[in-house]
Amino acid sequence: MKKLIYPLLIATFVSLTVVVSADPPPPPPGNPSTGGGGAPVGAPIDGGLIVLIALGAVYGVIKLYQVRKVDLEKD
Repeated sequence: MKKLIYPLLIATFVSLTVVVSADPPPPPPGNPSTGGGGAPVGAPIDGGLIVLIALGAVYGVIKLYQVRKVDLEKD
């Protein structure tokens, strides 16, 4: 167990220093009523999200099929 704790602690401290030293966020845009710019535009997530959900559903169906196939072979 001791052989696992030391590398885990070292990896934790190294990863925390990377997270803590991240760059700060950019300043907010100017006031749109004074001509300082508009609201920031985000990235669309709808197309990729649908593909991700579909792949997850297919993966789940395949796993269910495999589990049922193994159960039938045992009987």
